[in-house]
Amino acid sequence: MRHGRTAWNAARRFQGQSDIPLSEEGRAQARATAAVLAAAPLDALVSSDLSRALDTARAIAEGRALEVAPDARLREFAFGEWEGLTWDEIVARFPVARDMAFSSVRAYRPTGGERFGEVRERVAAVLDAYRDRAGTVAFVTHAGALHALLDILVGHEVDLGAVRLTPASITRIAMDSPRPRLMSLDDVRHLD
Repeated sequence: MRHGRTAWNAARRFQGQSDIPLSEEGRAQARATAAVLAAAPLDALVSSDLSRALDTARAIAEGRALEVAPDARLREFAFGEWEGLTWDEIVARFPVARDMAFSSVRAYRPTGGERFGEVRERVAAVLDAYRDRAGTVAFVTHAGALHALLDILVGHEVDLGAVRLTPASITRIAMDSPRPRLMSLDDVRHLD
């Protein structure tokens, strides 16, 4: 799942690893996500340690006998000097971005930040830690980390450049066969 909305999401600012809290709307989205997942059996709940994801995960865990396991490896891209800026501001200030599209996560080269391969590597380490665990594991994280997760597990099924991940969206991936299967992508029906 992606965390609920923040003020920077609303302003279309790159948050990166800046610890921006959920907005009031984001807290409502976290509660709606928790409600739709209330009957879902969850055996583990792992979250980025940034407050917007951690607070979303805590809403999901409320009323369950389930601890949230914070993991810094699920953080958003470290966007370096891009953090706090909109895409237009990034393109204006950093010529390297002019040849990229907003949605080209694999091509991001933020000044002073991480590249997609680095994000993918740390997300893969989290997946490896939970891959053989029986039951349902829920991850609450960020758009960049979710793009990495999708690339690792079902990259053969999705064009990452076309994938938009809405705040508080749910993506389901089945791991019950040799090849992971994408069951739903960016599901936001619970937010209506």
